[in-house]
Amino acid sequence: MRKNFTDVDLNRSVGNLLRLGVILSVITSLIGFVKLFLEGFKMPKKYSSLDMGTSSEKVWGHFWTTLCKGEGMAIIQLGILLLIFTPLMRIVFAWIGYLKEKDYVYVIISSIVLAIMIVSFLTGYAH
Repeated sequence: MRKNFTDVDLNRSVGNLLRLGVILSVITSLIGFVKLFLEGFKMPKKYSSLDMGTSSEKVWGHFWTTLCKGEGMAIIQLGILLLIFTPLMRIVFAWIGYLKEKDYVYVIISSIVLAIMIVSFLTGYAH
């Protein structure tokens, strides 16, 4: 016999998802910090030399390239991305739960919040 999906189940699942996201983020960031320390990272002497006018394609391309090389800074950035995506996944997870519960008011509210977060994330680098 199949048990009905309840608010308690949804809250427990969402709580576990948030806990898992934070734990994965912390572990990933710690691994990145250790790797960065072993690589001998040095802070730049002139911050004005950092190019802030690069496009998002260059930023993401550089991120993926350095992550594939296993560089410490990219691993730390991955940990931060995991932390950023955790609340996003919480909304997706809750949205699915509300669909199962047939609570369509919260499905609509979650859809609007999810759309706002996706749009803001995708347009965050627009200059």
